[in-house]
Amino acid sequence: MNVLNFVNAFFSDSAHWHGYDGIPARLAEHVRYTLEALALAAAIGLPVGLVTGHYGRGGNALSLVATAGRALPSFGLLVLMTTLLGFGMLPVMIPLVVLAVPPILVTTYEAMRSVDPSPVDAARGMGMHESRILFQVELPAALPLILSGLRSAAIQIVSTATIAAYVSLGGLGRYIVDGLFQHDYEKVVGGATLVAVLALVTLALFWAVARVAVSPGVRRR
Repeated sequence: MNVLNFVNAFFSDSAHWHGYDGIPARLAEHVRYTLEALALAAAIGLPVGLVTGHYGRGGNALSLVATAGRALPSFGLLVLMTTLLGFGMLPVMIPLVVLAVPPILVTTYEAMRSVDPSPVDAARGMGMHESRILFQVELPAALPLILSGLRSAAIQIVSTATIAAYVSLGGLGRYIVDGLFQHDYEKVVGGATLVAVLALVTLALFWAVARVAVSPGVRRR
């Protein structure tokens, strides 16, 4: 059987659409893992990137942290965290957050540094507080790049959250891990296809958010 036949067989099997191991349940689990990891990574990366970018300090340190985070293998970190902390969500969240923080952190910093200094200087000349300059002047102009960092992090999490299945959790990785163990390649291909489709849906969602959140004047630049 070729790949298309595997895909057709997987999705046409009604057994894959019901129960705890059905596509809706596994998809919901995978989306939950992704949203939780992305929210934690954003809570870490966005404030640090915004503040350091606003003041123009710490760029080298951020690059070092980002490089170190990207160098850590997610699966190896999962194994280490599971050994230290046992099974559960925390050992899964740690490698996913470590994976997602660097693109958010670095892109946010670079987005803030790329803002045209003229309106910023004008705002300071008018006596605006630094926090108002950050959120009312710099952030709207930097938003497209910031969203691109969040988008990159989200795609990486969607693709990597399959590791949760290796520590007996759910998600779409369950089909890949169980399929390999059972030599059921129909299930492996089906799970991989679902991950790819979810990544494409994530891209579309961020495109839609950017169309709504970013002002037309900024989009045209």
